[in-house]
Amino acid sequence: MYTSTTQIRVRYGETDQMGYLYYGNYALYYEVGRTDAFRQLGITYRELEEMGIMMPVVELKSQYLRPALYDNLLTVKTILKEFPDDSSITFHTEIYNELGKLLNKGTTTLVFYNAVLKQKVGMTDALKEKLLPYFIFPPL
Repeated sequence: MYTSTTQIRVRYGETDQMGYLYYGNYALYYEVGRTDAFRQLGITYRELEEMGIMMPVVELKSQYLRPALYDNLLTVKTILKEFPDDSSITFHTEIYNELGKLLNKGTTTLVFYNAVLKQKVGMTDALKEKLLPYFIFPPL
């Protein structure tokens, strides 16, 4: 299992009239978590794109438990619970407030897509190499 955390402060322009983080912005926070998770692994979306791999979202699920408020410092926890299958990767995201209360959780599934061939492809060896140590356990 691989886990990454990043922090985001809720900006005024991301809130509704009640000062709550607008629901549509949670997907943006999920994306920040994913890109930071890859960066912390030592690979970036830009590098994957330079290899010809795009990663479009094919499914997004989100559960809103408590509101995030203007100026809250949020912790976005991004988790890969299972090693990605050959052509897709699922990120689990949890968003916490400064008191450690879980505000939101969800999953995002992306596919590895070759923009030139216009088809799904397997995960790159570079990404496999970065992720494998988090999913291989020593024998008992």
